[in-house]
Amino acid sequence: MKQLYYGGDIITMENEEDVAEAVLIEDGVIKKVGRLKELQTFMGDPNVMKVDLKGNTLMPGFIDPHGHVSMVGPMSIMADLSVCESFDDIIYTLKSYIHHKGLKKGDPVVGFGYDHNFLKEEKHPTKDVLNQVSTEHPIFISHASGHVGCANDAALKLAGIDENTPDEDGGVIGRIEGTREPNGYLEEGSMMSLRKNAFSDINMDYVQLTNLGQDIYIKNGITTVQDGATSHETLELLKTLAEQDDLKVDVVAYPLVVENPDDMKKNEIYAKQYHKRLKIGGYKLFLDGSPQGKTAWLTEPYEGEESYRGYPWYQDEQVKQYVSQAINDNVQLLTHCNGDAASDQLLKNYEAALQESNNANKHHLRPVMIHCQTVRYDQLDKMVELSMIPSIFLPHTYYWGDVHLKNLGHERGSRISPAKSAFNRGLVVNFHQDAPVVKPDMLHTIWCAVNRITRKGVKIGPEECVPVYDALKAVTINAAYAYFEEDQKGSIKEGKLADFVILDQNPLKVDKMKLKDIQVVETIKEGNTIYNMDFAATK
Repeated sequence: MKQLYYGGDIITMENEEDVAEAVLIEDGVIKKVGRLKELQTFMGDPNVMKVDLKGNTLMPGFIDPHGHVSMVGPMSIMADLSVCESFDDIIYTLKSYIHHKGLKKGDPVVGFGYDHNFLKEEKHPTKDVLNQVSTEHPIFISHASGHVGCANDAALKLAGIDENTPDEDGGVIGRIEGTREPNGYLEEGSMMSLRKNAFSDINMDYVQLTNLGQDIYIKNGITTVQDGATSHETLELLKTLAEQDDLKVDVVAYPLVVENPDDMKKNEIYAKQYHKRLKIGGYKLFLDGSPQGKTAWLTEPYEGEESYRGYPWYQDEQVKQYVSQAINDNVQLLTHCNGDAASDQLLKNYEAALQESNNANKHHLRPVMIHCQTVRYDQLDKMVELSMIPSIFLPHTYYWGDVHLKNLGHERGSRISPAKSAFNRGLVVNFHQDAPVVKPDMLHTIWCAVNRITRKGVKIGPEECVPVYDALKAVTINAAYAYFEEDQKGSIKEGKLADFVILDQNPLKVDKMKLKDIQVVETIKEGNTIYNMDFAATK
């Protein structure tokens, strides 16, 4: 089947000056790109389907360089606490959720998306708040960052957390002041243990929910997605979807190097290659937490703190061991670093592991630093030396920019997500949303990168604003590079896959403040329409 796209702006992402008026595809692959008169012969061919863009803009499909596709669907059916402004709002929302879901005594309740920074009380809703919702339902609510949360007494009891329970390595159990009794607040590893021990058996149709998560990405024009920190169980789920031909987009999974690196070796058919749209791309590693949750590991104390700087998940010798395993296994490593101390730990140990490794391909593994919220300029320089990719959680500038200015002070806070500095050093920068932490809205992310405006309207670090074209590169060709897929995706070029998104306006021509208002009209995966705004509106 041949299709000819014409009648609108075409952004090829090959270079900013490249002009194309028509694109011919056949069997899901781009065959010709050029001026309409150069492809005029195909206009009269009855075997070619003509697709008139009607003034809309065609560009490469967006590529998600870091997220958790398997979590997006499940999170979407949990109690939504993202608009709560007080403890009373949280109590009301959770009670309403229990009622409308018809939950029975003992059924677990999970909420997601509260942010203490935006609550009237400016505190976490600990067990004294959640016990007001119910003492019969185990309740756990996750902070918007996904790194901290709160549980009621029933959930703590179910998880076996009491005054005798020690903090996890790389985790904290909140305590009632002057005692060892847990107050319900949990950070990092301790929170993950509660979720694993008390909430792992929640009855959900994960196949259906993962498909729901896919659809959310697709509606945002995204044709390649990531599942970061993939558990063994989640990998089996993704394999099931792949074998049933239920994956509509390409999914790249990254098992945790600490817990299940053997998943790559045991699944060779998916290792570094797609099989039915699923690929295991490498390993994932966490080194710290969240800056807005004040668990990110910094070299200098948080603003207003005498010495508290957050904390690491692992000691240096452990980090070097995990990094060395990835390098010696000839595998790409994605490492979560929000605080600059965590970035120091990664860079130091990656460099040391490189020096010791005998892997002939060790300098071509394209390691990725995930988030890069407080990364320093000298660390960006070191990333150049190590050929490391900065994957920047750019929407932080909007969602938590005001919080960073408060928690980090003006100088450090203004420097978050330093995209322009990274681009200026020649690094292959990409942007992500860490969905479901933030919705996978690429156009809003592009708006954030270009304008750097906080929720309160503050211009944060304007010197780090990037041009629109660079922002587009960060979610297309640069993101493809991070997956070793730049020869197949990320630009409209002969021989590449026909992964496209059609937009109702050209992001290179609209007012920069209106970038976030651009609508996805259609999403196309290898020549097949997988989302159409007009069709969706009539359903």
